[in-house]
Amino acid sequence: MIELGNYNKLTILRNTSVGLFLGDEDVDDLLLPSKYVPEDFEIGQEIEVFCYLDHEERPIATTLKPFVKRNGFAYLRVAEVNEIGAFVDWGLEKNLLIPYREQESRLEAGNWAVVYCYLDEKSFRMVGSTRISRHLRKDEPQLSVNEEVTLLVYRRTELGWEVIVNDGYRGLIFHSDVFRKISAGDSMKGYVKNVRPDKKLDIVLQPVGLKVLEPAADLIYRRLQEEGGYLSLSDASSPEDIRAVFPMSKKTFKKALGTLYKARKIDLSGDGIRMVK
Repeated sequence: MIELGNYNKLTILRNTSVGLFLGDEDVDDLLLPSKYVPEDFEIGQEIEVFCYLDHEERPIATTLKPFVKRNGFAYLRVAEVNEIGAFVDWGLEKNLLIPYREQESRLEAGNWAVVYCYLDEKSFRMVGSTRISRHLRKDEPQLSVNEEVTLLVYRRTELGWEVIVNDGYRGLIFHSDVFRKISAGDSMKGYVKNVRPDKKLDIVLQPVGLKVLEPAADLIYRRLQEEGGYLSLSDASSPEDIRAVFPMSKKTFKKALGTLYKARKIDLSGDGIRMVK
């Protein structure tokens, strides 16, 4: 069975003037247009293609790689808006429709938005939604503290930045845990700080606890080397001064200094940090 809005491995059945016809045990007439046909192919060979509906609402295959697939999230640009809704560029010839009912706030051409892509059961078309909350998973995340996860930054709130974790779960990075500039649409790695009773996730951008000390200490030491062996920071420096130089909290900075000091790599004096030669 071909799954629209996703990648499918299909068999090349025959070659025609308009392209290759592909199929599986259920379908034998899915067209891969000539412009997408690879240079080298053989009848009977398996090929991976993305399947969706073309401008005439017919299932069609492509070797183009969309920016998002079915049941996934992505940060997409609005290409145009008309009486039906907004159309976003998802990397294919036919733009993805976001109906007005699926827009959390009205979109305009040129806007960028985090979009969820899904199959509409009534029209059997792939559509998008910016009503992100309704499409996030409700089951309990099977994640542990300090586990590395993928993040898509969704929006800024009074508490911090809401993120989509592992392409499905709701997470939050508190403002107090942000030590570098981030924006809506950013994709990055993060770490689980806490799994809350309401199944939401507290996320940080650095490993929690001891795991952060080694990379933090290494970052400080490399900066010392770049600066000729001296930095005008100390364990008494303000959190703001530390963040201006390093993407870490004062607590992490002080622990990293302790690691370097115990390893006899630095000397701590009142006016700064000096590398031990």
